Amino acid sequence: MILFAQLSDVHLDLGDRAAARAARVMEHLDGLPLDAVLVTGDIADHGEPAEYEQARKVLASRHQVLACPGNHDARGPFREVLLDEPPGDGPVNRAHEVAGAVFLMCDSTVPGEAHGFLDDETLAWLDENLAGNGDAPAFVCFHHPPVPLGAPYVDEIRQFGAERLARVVERHPRVAAVLCGHAHTAAATTFAGRPLLVAPGAVSTLVVPPRGGEVVDLAAPPGLAIHLLDDEGRLTTHYRTV
Repeated sequence: MILFAQLSDVHLDLGDRAAARAARVMEHLDGLPLDAVLVTGDIADHGEPAEYEQARKVLASRHQVLACPGNHDARGPFREVLLDEPPGDGPVNRAHEVAGAVFLMCDSTVPGEAHGFLDDETLAWLDENLAGNGDAPAFVCFHHPPVPLGAPYVDEIRQFGAERLARVVERHPRVAAVLCGHAHTAAATTFAGRPLLVAPGAVSTLVVPPRGGEVVDLAAPPGLAIHLLDDEGRLTTHYRTV
């Protein structure tokens, strides 16, 4: 059995509001018996090094924290400050083995753009990692949803080229689920025959269906997802606000 949490879209901007909301989520998660915490992108709001310094403090946890970038992130500072690596412009793809499962944190960002796309390098990396590591259950994680969610504001900047990703996922039965963020709403659907689970936003919540010109609700409490993969391979997700 593996129990892990997922949060997304904390948008840390050196201000107090986003930091306090993210800290509230992390304090809640530190009280749970988790195997890992996933942060599926938009960690910084402007991709500035100082925002990642803030993230190192706010997202610190007694649990292992796994992260991938979102469209508000910048690959260079993300690598240098969060991962303690030399800065670089290539995709930030990382594989982690935790509690008998594999988490493949993919970079779906397109530098300078709001939409997402998995480039050939990332897809080849994903395919190679899914082919290795035995038959442990695997979670494919990135920022942008690869399918429309029925929310026009988000759907226009979703992950495109998803049929390429679908071919990779379909080749590997060990994929237990696809996990993403970006939409600022808790959502569940399917992709390539697997569960596609979208974490809600920590900084704000998408208004679904839209009310007039209101796109996001800034007053709604921060949300998160708790995923449980049991010993029979059944995946259950609970969505919570804190």
